[in-house]
Amino acid sequence: MSATAEQRSRIEAPDFTPVERAIINRLQTGLPLTRTPYKDVAEEIGITEQDLLDHLKALLANGTLTRFGPMFHAGEMGGGLTLAAMRIPEHDFERVAEQVNRFDEVAHNYRREHQLNMWFVLATETPEAIADTISQIADLTGYPVYNMPKEQEFHVHLHFPI
Repeated sequence: MSATAEQRSRIEAPDFTPVERAIINRLQTGLPLTRTPYKDVAEEIGITEQDLLDHLKALLANGTLTRFGPMFHAGEMGGGLTLAAMRIPEHDFERVAEQVNRFDEVAHNYRREHQLNMWFVLATETPEAIADTISQIADLTGYPVYNMPKEQEFHVHLHFPI
């Protein structure tokens, strides 16, 4: 069962080591465009490249990080990109989240405190594939998916300091 907003606000943050904090905080700003980006970041925070890679692998393995990799602008590469939302009853939220998250095209799936309580980004190989993916998700889950294509793009440089 999912936690309520009040329960989530009381959930304690993981007890990160100083090295884990340094790695997570530093890598949220991106990797340097050099021949040795991991080595360069490791030197910035005072550890070896192998230590950095080992910490990343451990953070991914234990679920602290769910994804680490490049962000591609699907629209600039000829693909489709949209924000989608769903209205899911609380009793069915976990099942639907698992089903939606199985789609390779789905990223950034978040619960919201709103009637439309599930929001996610779809990135597809072609713009036409957006409608097909939305249809597949609706068919699989049994709930409608609302397509919310962007009208204007903003770059917020989101960062979650820990």
